[in-house]
Amino acid sequence: MNYRLQFRRYALPFRAPVRTAHGVWGEREGLIVRLEDESGRVGFGEAAPIPHFGTETVDEDEAGCRTLGEWTNSGQIEGLPARLGCLRHAIAAAREPTLSGPAVNDFLGVAALLPAGRAAFAQIAARAELGFRVFKWKVGVGDIADELAMLDDVCAALPSGAKLRLDANGAWERRQAERWLERCAECPVEFLEQPCFAEAKHGETAQRKMDDVLLGLAGDYPTPIALDESLVGEDDVERWVGAGWPGIFVVKPSLLGDVARVMARLEKAQAAVVFSSALETTVGAQTALRVAFAWSGRGESKDASPGRALGFGVWPLFADARFDGPFAAPFVRKEDVDRLGAEAVWNALS
Repeated sequence: MNYRLQFRRYALPFRAPVRTAHGVWGEREGLIVRLEDESGRVGFGEAAPIPHFGTETVDEDEAGCRTLGEWTNSGQIEGLPARLGCLRHAIAAAREPTLSGPAVNDFLGVAALLPAGRAAFAQIAARAELGFRVFKWKVGVGDIADELAMLDDVCAALPSGAKLRLDANGAWERRQAERWLERCAECPVEFLEQPCFAEAKHGETAQRKMDDVLLGLAGDYPTPIALDESLVGEDDVERWVGAGWPGIFVVKPSLLGDVARVMARLEKAQAAVVFSSALETTVGAQTALRVAFAWSGRGESKDASPGRALGFGVWPLFADARFDGPFAAPFVRKEDVDRLGAEAVWNALS
């Protein structure tokens, strides 16, 4: 099959800077691809890499598009290097909008994203009034003693029966993670996300040691641990499944090259999965949410139907609302996802 490939690069300021353990994130960079096949069918996809996670860069994705050229074919597309996982995902989405099959759910719950530090308190009540009952708080940003002192107050501010997710973005060493896990056992914490992390630049030995630390923490404490930064692409998912990871897999479909293959592997392993935004535009969000709606949830507990709340409570996200996904609400409906307009984003970048 022959295709006409076009792409448009973007650098979109966030409505408010995102603070994590990796630093302050002020804008999102990526590119939108447009693919037209011989029959005239047009599809769109988004490459939204996160280099500090260990993905490729936007420059590398742009170079990959230029290598393919305006006119390309299936063989050349399949020959894209595995390193360009986000670009491979974008082109796959443009070729096949429903990467992992038909939807099995009509609606899914959504977790509300709280900002780091004391700024969280100003948003809990408003989000609770909207109906949110799962909240995600960014930690690992300030002094550990200050954040631990705030934890009780954050939990006290939650509505009755609510759950709290803590996301450290790999900020801590083992001893610091242990302090948090000891406290989490006394709080309504659903899981602790990525307490520790070793970047690829630190080398394979450091990464293997950190894998052992995470496996040890997961076995020593009752609060589940979730992997996020540790799951950059297909190989990472395979490695952790092979290691018998007992916790949760936070899946950002936009970072996975062969999404269908990865999801089939997780389903076979009966893994507990939480789908999460990579802070992408409408284009990538639509693709990622369709993957989430197609997930059977076999690895979830019986009381988690139709699945754990999605990590997509991020909108409004961009200063220019034309690039936002569906408004952050306690639930997202499949029909709302289907109505998202990829072509409108493409035109807005012209």
